[in-house]
Amino acid sequence: MTSWRTGQGIDAHAFCTGRPLVLGGVRIPYEKGLAGHSDADVLVHAIMDALLGAAAMGDIGRLFPPTDNAYKDISSLDLLEKVSHLLTINGWMVVNVDATIIAENPRVSPFKKEMENNIQKRIAGKPVINVKATTTEGLGFTGRGEGVASLAVALISRNKED
Repeated sequence: MTSWRTGQGIDAHAFCTGRPLVLGGVRIPYEKGLAGHSDADVLVHAIMDALLGAAAMGDIGRLFPPTDNAYKDISSLDLLEKVSHLLTINGWMVVNVDATIIAENPRVSPFKKEMENNIQKRIAGKPVINVKATTTEGLGFTGRGEGVASLAVALISRNKED
């Protein structure tokens, strides 16, 4: 018998100066980066929370607390690899991830394929990864250019014997 579960994740960070903008492990040319303890990659953070939620294993704040200096400026792709390993040792396989980046600027569409490749390389089993990008047509904090948000949905499976 196969067990299937879905999870969702959301993350948002404000823009700040003096940091690179990293989304999906790609450095995006832009005059601002995102504020955060790690590299503040909102796309990967949302994906990790979706995966952890699907497996009922908490969230990234619990696993990688912002009070722990071990995670200061760490690549979120490295953390994603740790999440993937945690799922694997608990018998879960990632089937697919569908994620959306919400930002008025910068335009990230030219970087989506590279983001998908970066994410897929860090998850065991090479699941299907889909990254989309949208704006809010000037509405809200993303529309005002104050930051970036991301949403993700993940499907995981596990073979169970009755």
